[in-house]
Amino acid sequence: MSELTYQRVLLKLSGEALAGSRSLGIDMNSIDAFCQDLAEVVGMGLEVALVIGGGNIFRGVSSSAAGMDRASADYMGMLATVINGLALQDSLEKQGLTTRLMTAIRMQEVAEPYIRRRAIRHLEKKRVVICAAGTGNPYFTTDTAASLRAMELKAQALMKATRVPGVYDTNPEDNPNARLYTRLSYLDVLQQGLKVMDSAAISLCMDNNMPIVVFNLLERHNIMRVACGENVGTVVHG
Repeated sequence: MSELTYQRVLLKLSGEALAGSRSLGIDMNSIDAFCQDLAEVVGMGLEVALVIGGGNIFRGVSSSAAGMDRASADYMGMLATVINGLALQDSLEKQGLTTRLMTAIRMQEVAEPYIRRRAIRHLEKKRVVICAAGTGNPYFTTDTAASLRAMELKAQALMKATRVPGVYDTNPEDNPNARLYTRLSYLDVLQQGLKVMDSAAISLCMDNNMPIVVFNLLERHNIMRVACGENVGTVVHG
């Protein structure tokens, strides 16, 4: 068995990844497959925090563009991430993992409030920490929340799980000849406008030298490959 390259990581999971082949909703088969892969690396000793999106239930930006007040739409999106967090928690605990769901918006009957030092202590005890409700503030995406939590929790890398093998120069779903990058700098991403994470998240990672690994979640055991330092997906670094 390969040795782990990282001791602690922040894994950013989009809400769409939880929908599986559907455009909306939660596909428990997809969640269970992801949680099985995650249990592999946690069993190897990796400390994992998760930031989950909510686009499979409600997307604040698109609703705002349709006429809804942006702040209200973003708060609704934050609540959608809590629903996804509860689904993840249920599936992870079926794999025998100990989890803690923590939210940036207080709702004690459902989850713990996010407190940085408490979250770090959970990670030290090998509990999987699920961070929901973004940053707790409108106008910030879950990408930015992932970058922020990665820094706060002293992660060694930010792993971004997607539906494609990595970062391409153009959309691979539209262009079959799109070129896959294996390594990029933060400035490359910003200057070329590549769809890795939003500019605020990239800038935050660049300022704090946090490497970002973009990989395909749908390929089984990829989480373990990334955690062991194999050449999987695209690495964005300084």
